[in-house]
Amino acid sequence: MTLHHTFGGSGPPLVLIHGIGSAGYLEWRANLQPFARSHTVYAPDLPGYGRSDKPPGERYSIPFFADTISRYLDEVGLSSTSLAGTSLGGGIALQLALTEPARLERLVLVCALGLGRPRINPLYPLMALPGVGELGMRAAAHGLRVAPRDLVRRVAARLTGTTDDPDRLMTDRYLNDLRELHHSDGYAAAYLATVRSLFAGRFDVSSRLGEIDQPVLLIWGTRDPLFPVEHATRAHRLLPSSQLLILEGAGHTPQAERPQDFNRAVLDFLGT
Repeated sequence: MTLHHTFGGSGPPLVLIHGIGSAGYLEWRANLQPFARSHTVYAPDLPGYGRSDKPPGERYSIPFFADTISRYLDEVGLSSTSLAGTSLGGGIALQLALTEPARLERLVLVCALGLGRPRINPLYPLMALPGVGELGMRAAAHGLRVAPRDLVRRVAARLTGTTDDPDRLMTDRYLNDLRELHHSDGYAAAYLATVRSLFAGRFDVSSRLGEIDQPVLLIWGTRDPLFPVEHATRAHRLLPSSQLLILEGAGHTPQAERPQDFNRAVLDFLGT
């Protein structure tokens, strides 16, 4: 299996893990260059996503993704690193913190999966149904191809809870990359396999947070429609060495919605 990744910079390593339906070059588009001024940054596309291989028949579970990231770290020669994960990527980062703690120096969790029961959008249970999910993915790909870009931006903003300028958040280049992703062979099957795996076994490690000794930075938007901010405040109480940044008015993607605040907080936390 071959993974595509975006990397560059110099300094201590920082690995960035994207969320579901995204890619390293999409998710961290407002953060890669600022981080690369003081760190060697690695932003892999998870298998099934971005420009990485999309092997058919894979379960695409949290353990599978965590194992892939572990092998990726081996491949790029990192015995230990700071790690940031958002949404699904945050759940993968938590899994690694619990199963391979020696590999992680510092941990940044952004609107992360795994810290409580999510607020489920009614679309997600439908996407988990055989046949219905496949129809939905075809409709999404068709909509990205033919719908006016302003409409795509408004729909995406509603799904992520953002109130920021959608033209700034979702440039034409971003929409082109997103369209490319949705029309790549194997992406729809990988996305649906991920959703169905998450519904088959709810991932929640709240009861094990006391096992994480590394310094942790939690960054959350108050308008996150999927993981309420209470997940972050509870995790902050349970994590022995944690800091918490709540960004007022931000939704599920604070790294893109509030990049200056986000980048400054992460770099301060990393000590640079």
